[in-house]
Amino acid sequence: MQLIYLAPLAWSSFAQRPHMFVRWFHEKYQCSVLWINPYPTRFPELNDFKRISHTPDDVQTQTPEWLRVISPKSLPIEPIAGSHLINSVFWKSLFQEMQDFASLEKTILVVGKPSVFALMAIDQLPDCFSFYDAMDDYPQFYRGLSRLAFARREDRLVEKVTAMAVSSTRLQQKWLVKRSQVQLIGNGLMPDLFLPVEPNDISQDPLVFGYIGTVARWFDWDWLLVLADIFPDARVRIIGPVYTDLPENLPGNIELLPSCDHESAIKAMKHFSIGLIPFRKDQLTASVDPIKYYEYRAVGIPVIATAFGEMMQHQLLPGTFISHSQADIYTLVERVKTFKDSEQERLAFIQKNSWDSKFAPLEQLFSMRG
Repeated sequence: MQLIYLAPLAWSSFAQRPHMFVRWFHEKYQCSVLWINPYPTRFPELNDFKRISHTPDDVQTQTPEWLRVISPKSLPIEPIAGSHLINSVFWKSLFQEMQDFASLEKTILVVGKPSVFALMAIDQLPDCFSFYDAMDDYPQFYRGLSRLAFARREDRLVEKVTAMAVSSTRLQQKWLVKRSQVQLIGNGLMPDLFLPVEPNDISQDPLVFGYIGTVARWFDWDWLLVLADIFPDARVRIIGPVYTDLPENLPGNIELLPSCDHESAIKAMKHFSIGLIPFRKDQLTASVDPIKYYEYRAVGIPVIATAFGEMMQHQLLPGTFISHSQADIYTLVERVKTFKDSEQERLAFIQKNSWDSKFAPLEQLFSMRG
């Protein structure tokens, strides 16, 4: 068995669920993987030029010998009806390459993000088991015509694929209206990065509030500024690319650090007293299950998150604290400072939330098609 993965992000970006999926698949089946990088699926926006001017999120992820990465050429015209007639000219040789690859042995075609290319790929590879792994409510990332066009493409994709999975409860509820079977597979972590379990003491002086990840329009700067103001002696450390305008007069205790590779990010987390996930509560974040939550807890630090998405499903777990407004920040932090982590519970958390454990149900699904 082998895999063609139509990825939602470039292989060279910070390792996320897609990277973990293909590594799990390769280790399970000892196979080759063809990774297709994404291409523009909407019209260009002003923010795209802001992305270029900020720290890039390309961290040069190493490419293993069993994986081949291809970047399709295209024009950024996909929302236009009939755009496939133009872009398919660029894709003809790639489709032939995918067909040649799939002819060698049984191949699973996984779609990580809806696109015209993905819809055409399913038609071009009719003998492949097609699988959609929905990791976000993707249309919410778009505006105007691009959002409408993207939503239609996703609806068509959900109808066409052999099977699908989702990463959050909200996404499962959304797509059960369209399909009778929608597998819920939450996000997870790589145990090797957190074992052996080491003791953790959050009573640092000063406190270090930490966030690792992209800072974009879903980031709640207002909440974070209140936190920084309430605890002026604490450090608020943000590590990752910034794709929004920064607030004016940023407090001096907020540190902005560039992107880093995955292992360096885990090392940085170990110097946090408290992990932060300050996201706005809106349609965009309603379907989000942040990987950083699992990694913060695996490192042994407690988490303060705003009341969004899948965090509401995690709120009863040890070390997880939900802020419902700016007014509860001080009280919440004081509670967090008294939290004592159990090494046994932490080890159980790591084992339960390993990517191997999360993806295990797919092994039977894919094997049935053998």
